[in-house]
Amino acid sequence: MHSPNLTDDNIAHIRELFPGCVTEARGEDGGVKLAVDFDQLRQELSGSLVVGPQERYHLNWPGKREALLTANAPIAKTLRPSREESVDFDTTKNLFIEGDNLDALKLLQETYLGKVKLIYIDPPYNTGRDFIYDDDYSDDAESYLIQSNQTDAAGGRLVANTEANGRFHSDWLTMIYARLRLAANLLADDAVIFISIDDNEIQNLRCVCDEIFGASNFVATIIWHKMDSPKNSAKHLSEDHDYILLYAKNSDLWRPRLLPRSEKMVDRYQNPDNDPRGSWLLGDLAARNYYSKGLYKITTPKGKIIDGPPAGSYWRISKEKFDELVADNRIWWGQSGDNRPGIKKFLSEVKEGVVPQTYWPWKDVGSTRNAKQELSKLMEASSGDELFITPKPVKLIERMLDIATSPNEEAVVLDFFAGSGSTAHAVFSKNSADGGNRRWISVQLPEKAAADTTISGLSQERIRRAGKNIVSSACHEGWNKDRGFRVLKITDSNMADVYYAPDALDKANLDLFIDNIKSDRTAEDLLFQVMLDWGVDLALPIEKKSIQNKDVYFVDGDALAACFDAQQGIDETFVKELATYKPLRVVFRDAGFKDSAAKINVEQIFKLLSPATDVKCL
Repeated sequence: MHSPNLTDDNIAHIRELFPGCVTEARGEDGGVKLAVDFDQLRQELSGSLVVGPQERYHLNWPGKREALLTANAPIAKTLRPSREESVDFDTTKNLFIEGDNLDALKLLQETYLGKVKLIYIDPPYNTGRDFIYDDDYSDDAESYLIQSNQTDAAGGRLVANTEANGRFHSDWLTMIYARLRLAANLLADDAVIFISIDDNEIQNLRCVCDEIFGASNFVATIIWHKMDSPKNSAKHLSEDHDYILLYAKNSDLWRPRLLPRSEKMVDRYQNPDNDPRGSWLLGDLAARNYYSKGLYKITTPKGKIIDGPPAGSYWRISKEKFDELVADNRIWWGQSGDNRPGIKKFLSEVKEGVVPQTYWPWKDVGSTRNAKQELSKLMEASSGDELFITPKPVKLIERMLDIATSPNEEAVVLDFFAGSGSTAHAVFSKNSADGGNRRWISVQLPEKAAADTTISGLSQERIRRAGKNIVSSACHEGWNKDRGFRVLKITDSNMADVYYAPDALDKANLDLFIDNIKSDRTAEDLLFQVMLDWGVDLALPIEKKSIQNKDVYFVDGDALAACFDAQQGIDETFVKELATYKPLRVVFRDAGFKDSAAKINVEQIFKLLSPATDVKCL
């Protein structure tokens, strides 16, 4: 008869918004209860580092607060399209983003917030070999030099994470933490993330994911038996497996799809008695779980009396139910008619698939050797090791697609450690097999690859070849055959940088203010920046039309219209004609208006002719 505990309700609300800010703490009575980690909450709501330790159960390391600050810090970057590297640029719904994945995840926040159905990543495993990541978010030069003692040409941090580094685990955790924080925002409510990892960081990654996704949303640790033969050169034991952590955005909402039955599974169903209901599999009538009605005698058709189930077990159904099954010819007594009875399980009555298991043998999903062979064959190389050391087999990722996506939905699949491009290849392969409309987004830094190329260049070429091969082979008739991708490159803002205060401005620099757009940027560059800013899907179809001799871009018909004409030719007549298309959004270049009157009247014209249109100027 107490009134509601508002403190507990408030903690529940905070836990929903910031799961990492609610932890276990010891109360005044000595018991352990849920409590708010105010230090962590302050950091969530702060734009600078917050200091204030508190004794509690959590995972901590040098650099954790910096990682949180890094995840929340804004960036002044954009995406520039590269048509020459793309395939079917105008029609494809797939995206390949070249650049740092931390930047990419920040740029995708508006457009794909809560829209990604499946994330799979294969991050660097932190094995003691050089693992390098870019981090230019240090708060100032002094602290940067203290922490890393290294700089690149642009002044950003470069961390070589060898075992000799005192921050061996800390650097890896700092890298992965910020990226997973951002990735979690992109997941839909019924979405999941798969993360490949090995023994070096499995326990730390599990703690990080518990904090970011919530421990209650942990689904399983999958064992991938990756080696098709023992590694005899192993120092201690042959490490034949990797782990794949599986977390749901909301485990109460998400359910795995059943996997299709293999031919071997189907072949187990037989029909020795020619039952008209078809093939069946014999199920054991006895079970070890206690059942009060599960102890009774059974008489076989030939008169043999079976006193009861085997010692230590019980019949799994009552005598009344058993008699019903006998009458329905669902009990099998063996060819002799005198065996201990079993229950027929008809193939036509069981689920259409099987529940996924946590052990994935290489014979079902491929091995590391298979992955390298796939890559080397596709790229016409003598060895997969020459191209990329740790590719993942396509069948492994197809298994994830089977579990987490359906062919009849336009699921967005994200891989922000794209590597050799296995995820994009797997989406193409799965779509061609079941006619699905899955879309993929791959992100890869243009690091130096083993061969004379970059990893992003290798990945793109692998995807081009895979798509071409798949389309030329037998495909599901319902597949739209989208084997293309738009290449978008992370770069600095399209807007001109002006560093002069008014009192320091020299007349010779007035030309800086003639145009606020950088001189090397194209109209299509500006279009994608606007799409990012407005949260418009970056994969929507784009059409260019000429209106009064001016190029106008239309995104998905009427989702967005953009004219970036810089010849100061936009007048009221042009605006009135453009308004007849009634786009949801329209954007102009500030320097493109004929005069101030034309710019001032734009909004009024659209309010009159197309009141639902949102107007913007760059």
